[in-house]
Amino acid sequence: MKRNYYLVVLIFIIFFAISFLTNILGSINPNVSDSFSLNGTMTGLLPFSFFIAYALMSIPSGMIVQKYNEKKSLIFAWMLALTGALVFSFFPSFPVFLGSLFLIGCGMALLQVIIYPLLRVAGGEEHFAFNSVFAQLVFGAASFLSPFVYSYLVTHLDHPTEQKGLLISIISSITPKALSWVSIYWVFSFVSFLMVTIILLSRIPKVARKEDEIVGAWETHVSLFKQKTVILFFFGIFSYVGTEQGIANWISEFLRTYHGLKPETVGSATVGLFWGMMTIGCVLGMALLKVMDSKIVLRIFTVAALIILGFTLHGSASVALFGFPALGFCLSVMYAIIFSLALNSVSKFHGSFAGILCTGIAGGAIVSLLIGKLKDLIGLQSGMLVLFLPLLYILSISFWSKPIVTNATIGK
Repeated sequence: MKRNYYLVVLIFIIFFAISFLTNILGSINPNVSDSFSLNGTMTGLLPFSFFIAYALMSIPSGMIVQKYNEKKSLIFAWMLALTGALVFSFFPSFPVFLGSLFLIGCGMALLQVIIYPLLRVAGGEEHFAFNSVFAQLVFGAASFLSPFVYSYLVTHLDHPTEQKGLLISIISSITPKALSWVSIYWVFSFVSFLMVTIILLSRIPKVARKEDEIVGAWETHVSLFKQKTVILFFFGIFSYVGTEQGIANWISEFLRTYHGLKPETVGSATVGLFWGMMTIGCVLGMALLKVMDSKIVLRIFTVAALIILGFTLHGSASVALFGFPALGFCLSVMYAIIFSLALNSVSKFHGSFAGILCTGIAGGAIVSLLIGKLKDLIGLQSGMLVLFLPLLYILSISFWSKPIVTNATIGK
């Protein structure tokens, strides 16, 4: 297929929109907790409701895309996100929020399954590696931006004496005054509606999948789950996403609880920097993978994360403000390396294996909820010590993994 530049740009826009919707919870958690009088466990249910959708939807999503075409699946995914965002915007209560997060999570899980094969076809196989990395940079840029958009909205909505522009005036008229943070979900509703409209007007080709990219029947997945390698790497992805979300979702609350920093400003900015440094780290990681074995790169970044996490949780406010973004930098290479080591460790059924690995994204649900429960029992600072466990598991991968194919390096 000839390269379709319009479609490649559209896919990058989808990556941006996914990230913009996905990684806002860390910034709004303290405000949600205050508005609905939540304890740590109930606050932990927020990311749980979102990421558990990946556990339930990742494998079925592959089957949905293969049964229907990519365009219908993309529209369905964004309709799920639009429904979730709109329902909560109109009826902002805690139970509705949990349901809306689950719907948005289902939509995002389906989108993740669709867009990578679509990018390979639209951009050309020979350019897939470059386009995939660029897509991650776009993803990181949106994660960096969304907390600042949220901070802008809340700051202006909470100061009614300030002169408002047209956008703020419109959002102010439809957002409950006591729940200014809900305004970000009106923005999400608009973004989702815009994506549905753009996709409806776009020509989306059907993806011809290679034999090992085809998602197999449930029997194939069951047989894969009986393999030790599959289980070990499933927990690798589980551990990574659990660590990432366990940090991101509690940054703002940690800074407020232990250092008295405002979640709407300093907290959301630090969350944004966490995602921004993850993007920068991705660039450095790409360079290191050209000169070093991926297992060594994973080992170096994981050891650094373990050290920085200890200082961040027990240091001063200035140390925490440096440490959380630095942790984003350290985490930047882990997901891609673990995923590639996993797929390069089996000789067939890569499509089904990828679906199982994506199911491991549920780690973001479990670890965040666990930290919330521990916050109620022993305090957030002590509760976040649980993050050492998944990081140590990730470190172990750099020793026991034995990929059939290793990453290409200069001079190799």
